[in-house]
Amino acid sequence: MPGIKTIKNLSYIFCILLAMPPLQASGTDKPHVCQIDIMQDINSTTWIYTQRGFELAQESDADCILIHMNTYGGEVKYADSIRTRILNADLPVYVFIDNNAASAGALISVACDKIYMRPGATIGATTVVNQTGEAMPDKYQSYMRATMRATAEAQGKDTIVNGKDTTYRWRRDPLIAEAMVDSRTVVPGLIDSTRTLTFTAEEAVKYGYCDGIVENTDELIRHGLGYSEYTLQPYKPTGYDKIKGFLTSSVLQSLLIMLIIGAIYFELQTPGVGFPLAVAVLAALLYFAPLYMDGLAAYWEILLFFIGLLLIGIEIFVIPGFGVTGISGIILVILGLTLSLLDNVVFDFRQVETGGIGKALLTVMSGLVLGVVLIVYLCSKIGSHGLFRRIALETSMDKKDGYTSVPEANNNIVGQKGLAVTVLRPAGKIKIGNTYYDAMSEGAFIEAGTQVVVTRHEMGQMYVKPC
Repeated sequence: MPGIKTIKNLSYIFCILLAMPPLQASGTDKPHVCQIDIMQDINSTTWIYTQRGFELAQESDADCILIHMNTYGGEVKYADSIRTRILNADLPVYVFIDNNAASAGALISVACDKIYMRPGATIGATTVVNQTGEAMPDKYQSYMRATMRATAEAQGKDTIVNGKDTTYRWRRDPLIAEAMVDSRTVVPGLIDSTRTLTFTAEEAVKYGYCDGIVENTDELIRHGLGYSEYTLQPYKPTGYDKIKGFLTSSVLQSLLIMLIIGAIYFELQTPGVGFPLAVAVLAALLYFAPLYMDGLAAYWEILLFFIGLLLIGIEIFVIPGFGVTGISGIILVILGLTLSLLDNVVFDFRQVETGGIGKALLTVMSGLVLGVVLIVYLCSKIGSHGLFRRIALETSMDKKDGYTSVPEANNNIVGQKGLAVTVLRPAGKIKIGNTYYDAMSEGAFIEAGTQVVVTRHEMGQMYVKPC
């Protein structure tokens, strides 16, 4: 029967389809790994790269993010921002320590879901130091100790069941994280109170701060993550990212603020429009442009800055003294510069990271202080040598060359008599011979037409009394 034959043919086709291997779309079913390299000191550029790398991972629908790290550390401000971004990530984040994860690098590594290290690599030594390598005061160490503990605690605990006993153990011991910061922290059986903790790869595995020792990222992905086949997409920084990272450096931002303040001061001290104003405008553009393009600086925040400058100008040139207008101008300038560094929406700071306001304010105040120092220094050096000789008046008008502040000829008329041509109350005019002089009465008012005698001539002022 035709119906039965048709059913048999369909059955054969169905069996053939079941026997065929599943069709695969090229590359679409393989795990996708997005790689971010941190192979330099942690700074504003590193933070830009990390942000862009996370955005790339989301756009490409990556399965995980791999950080390839080799760094001796850097600025805590940016390391903390990267740490926060990792802890809040929707994707698992792994790190491969390719030799060094010191200081800020260790903080970032501890925030990752898994840590892998090359043989011979090290992790630790997160003590906060200054530019010369000296340890900062305990105020800074205290914050770093808490940050390291909190980062280790964020990895959670493992539940261990042994018969009827259930215990909980930190995946990464917070006390060990603290010992990486402070040499006074004691970890029983590991380190005493005289050394800051740094782990080798083997030690890190033993104490839960390394999930495996591998030679390279490929071995990490294949054996550590279990991806026998995968696609790897490294983040490649653009030229704009590099420029923006340089311009948003906290050090450069402080220097730009210093140039803005110093250049405006010297522009106000010179007639017309000149070189200092051009420096101030260029510094302001370099400060605000990358922040505005990145969405941090809104137009109203930039407007606050310029309104503040306008009020300061009004206080200097229009209103005598220094009062509400000048103080308001200074406050608006500081507000404009500070808010431009923060990711706020009209004073809504919920999106700003913890400590972000203090860091932004510190950057601005550092620039303002440097600006004042620059003004004082240049005022003491201007005209001495170099460039400033061209804009400073160096000619001295000495008395030996015939220069005087007041005419010395008037000193010769002391004792001469004259006539008051106006009322001296106490100042007025007198006439001696055919010449008129400004004069001051020594005592009571002198009526016009009174005979007077010049008693003295001091500091350019002539004094008289009635004859």
